[in-house]
Amino acid sequence: MKGLSTVLAALAAAFATAPAIAAPVTDCPLRDMPFSADSPLVDLMLSEPARAVLSRHSGKDFDKVPPRFFGTTPPTFAAILTMKESARFTGMTPAAIAAADADLRKLPVTAADKRARCARYDNEVPKFDLPRGKPRILLFEKINGFKDEPSVNAARAALTAMAERKGWALAVTDKGGAFNPRTLRQFDAVIWNNISGDVLTLSQRKAFENYMRGGGGFVGIHGSAGDFVYYWDWYVDRLIGARFTSHPMDPQFQDARISVDGAHPLAAALPREWTMNDEWYSFRTNPRSVGAKVLLTLDESTYKPVGPMGMDLRMGDHPLAWTNCIGKGRMFYSAIGHRPETYSQPQNVAMLEAAIGWTAGAKGACGGK
Repeated sequence: MKGLSTVLAALAAAFATAPAIAAPVTDCPLRDMPFSADSPLVDLMLSEPARAVLSRHSGKDFDKVPPRFFGTTPPTFAAILTMKESARFTGMTPAAIAAADADLRKLPVTAADKRARCARYDNEVPKFDLPRGKPRILLFEKINGFKDEPSVNAARAALTAMAERKGWALAVTDKGGAFNPRTLRQFDAVIWNNISGDVLTLSQRKAFENYMRGGGGFVGIHGSAGDFVYYWDWYVDRLIGARFTSHPMDPQFQDARISVDGAHPLAAALPREWTMNDEWYSFRTNPRSVGAKVLLTLDESTYKPVGPMGMDLRMGDHPLAWTNCIGKGRMFYSAIGHRPETYSQPQNVAMLEAAIGWTAGAKGACGGK
């Protein structure tokens, strides 16, 4: 009996110290959304009846389509496309989309559908051992939509080297569960490294919004504002302040001249202009409309701003990087960063370094710390 007691005690101690298994996510944003033409394609692909409707109206066999575009396991383009945005791949006409929409809306959203939709989110709370006396930065890398491994990896390497050079404490996670009040309070700023697709639950969204309004910092890099559709209006319309349209495709990467606003607080580390090669985003809305201060603008006369199927991507006033105040919080976004080489380009590195320092430690810049 003494031996059994010893074993039971050891088991109890082991279970007491073992990490808790995260419960399934139940508060994902699209859990109860009716099936429709506005649904992300991934949710149509996850439902056999919805998939059949889409197949019938498009005439496509989605079992033969590359998983990268219509797969159900993140990362997948299907998380950032609806029927309208995917028409270039499916060939669906507006009439076919409208007919499919009518049939989709007749489908019930079952308990199985809700579980499948929530499976791409997480509520795992990572633990960080952070040193005292240093600016603390969280590098976030959960990606459900398009993931370009080379750019993500190059950005992480550059930011890691930057943190070592500047004496910042940098923690990396791909867990949405890090977005809770207690964990976020540990960090001076959060960097979204080419995040694509909807990645935070409703409670995680709320925690992040409160963190920003209360004086937190945010840095968004390239793909973090490059999705065709968003299901979180606060993020794209208020935090970023601009909705993505497209980028050139013929060629995709081009040389272009960048102009710097010398009056901007982050301009000191930069020349007044430079030329570089990258994938140039255009936006449907201008961040100036929500009060952003634009640091960089793109000279549209120096490259070919033509998107897929001849889309005119000219904006006239073409912001490329900007800052803003979100309550007491500080945000910075730069559309530079698809090509891995951009993360070793001196001007871009200098800008990111200044931007992270500003978002993490600019006391009083937005009425915050």
